[in-house]
Amino acid sequence: MKAIIYTEYGSPDVLKFQDIEKPAPAANEVLVKIHAASANPLDWHLMRAEPFLARLSAGLFKPKHNKLGADLAGQVEAVGSSVTQFRPGDEVFAGLSLGGLGGFAEYVCVREDVIVMKPANISFDEAAAVPVASLTALQGLRKGEIQAGQKVLINGASGGVGTFAVQIAKSFGAEVTGVCSTRNLEMVRSIGADHVVDYTQEDFTNTGQQYDLIFCAVGNRSLDDYMRALKPQGACVIAGFTSLRLLFSYMILGPRKSKVGGKRIGLMETARINKEDLLFMKELLEAGKVKPVIDRRYSLDKTADAIRYLEAGHARGKVIITVQQNEMSS
Repeated sequence: MKAIIYTEYGSPDVLKFQDIEKPAPAANEVLVKIHAASANPLDWHLMRAEPFLARLSAGLFKPKHNKLGADLAGQVEAVGSSVTQFRPGDEVFAGLSLGGLGGFAEYVCVREDVIVMKPANISFDEAAAVPVASLTALQGLRKGEIQAGQKVLINGASGGVGTFAVQIAKSFGAEVTGVCSTRNLEMVRSIGADHVVDYTQEDFTNTGQQYDLIFCAVGNRSLDDYMRALKPQGACVIAGFTSLRLLFSYMILGPRKSKVGGKRIGLMETARINKEDLLFMKELLEAGKVKPVIDRRYSLDKTADAIRYLEAGHARGKVIITVQQNEMSS
């Protein structure tokens, strides 16, 4: 089968499109014929081994695991001997753990406990957009203890995680403000934001407005900025970072700042892929409360270009990898 692999760290040029052996499912696994996958910042962080500390777990001099791609959607091809919930032909979507990525391929084996049935009202491309980004948003909003009626601000509202965060926050009954650039204002409004802030024209931390919860998908502001924009007893959850200086300030100073004025600021861990949360998202998708936003699509052999585009930092919603099955290679 065809797959994207990498055996050294570096730019997207290290990604190779080549033939590898088609996997066979273990007892608790499902073999999925992939129709679509999606790219995440996780992929390029692993590809480049950035920040450098990532090498402690990913491999000091070269990657321990040579595949990328945590999100996928497709059809069940075969099931392991202990699998009871799926059968060949089922349309599914899933998220993969750090130690077993492989969504950028024609086939992959997935544990039964991180795979769910694809909603009938969305496409494979849309389903592939869901796992990592939506669970990052969902778990981040929950970490901030989101409640109906709260004023919630989403910083980075037009990106892969941010577009899910806006819609999920609305589904919880929050009054949502989205922060994005000029070209994305209408899109962010269209997915449900009650208010939008154009960061090229206005600084949301200096308007005098304060929020019960700030979910920051980009991590590009200082702790003092977040403190200023929070209401007393408010919470800020940071799901990304744009520099090591900011990352360390969130990790080291964030807990100290959280002792001042009852305001909580915390750095979110990588999303935990689990069946319960995937099923929660499946219900929101089926109810039409959430609709994945897709920016661009790339074929599997152009995955390096997809990662290159994602790294540039201007994607509106998700970047999708479409997989055209090559029967000769499978």
